Amino acid sequence: MRLLATALLAALASTPALAAPAYWTDWTSTSNVASAVIGDLIVGSATVGVTFSGAYSFAQTSGGTNYWGSNPVIYTSPSVDNGPTTADIIALNGGGTKTITFSQSVHNPLIGLVSWNSNTVDFGVPINVLSFGCGYWGCGTPDVNPAGTGFVGNGEVHGVIELVGDYTSITFTDTSEDWHGITVGVLGVSTPGTQVPEPVSLALLGSALGALALARRKR
Repeated sequence: MRLLATALLAALASTPALAAPAYWTDWTSTSNVASAVIGDLIVGSATVGVTFSGAYSFAQTSGGTNYWGSNPVIYTSPSVDNGPTTADIIALNGGGTKTITFSQSVHNPLIGLVSWNSNTVDFGVPINVLSFGCGYWGCGTPDVNPAGTGFVGNGEVHGVIELVGDYTSITFTDTSEDWHGITVGVLGVSTPGTQVPEPVSLALLGSALGALALARRKR
């Protein structure tokens, strides 16, 4: 019985997580005076307010061209199950410093990218490139800088990057071009009790408990 329990726990620890559903920001309003775009992330029972601050060209908060929808698979990866599900997007053109603020701490936030062409971006913290490919405006590759904190867009970069850690705000710099699009997502929030569990862990845990109960009945 003890050996069975140990083996099941080892299987749980060694099995990689399947892709989890991503929650993307619903951008709801703009403030041209404050150069801000405001929205919400709905993660389970938690509502996280999101504010983008900095220069931008335009923002789609209700309808418009769905730049994410031309090739949705490029916004998915082994850890992210889905890309942005609406046309909401913030288009940046003038380079400079931008800040994204959350009303509560979020875990490993996601940044969706559209058409970051020959753009240099730096977040000042480690990033992971989760996915990229040919999107609405063509194809490109994000060449990550030696520090691992940003990238240079080699061609038309479309995809998703992840910032590692827990954040209440993100600050990054970019360079100017015609425009490049951005949105923000998460897989979960940092507050105990509201973070979304990994689906494979739940499935394996159920199987493990079932096997333990069956073994106990046989004894």
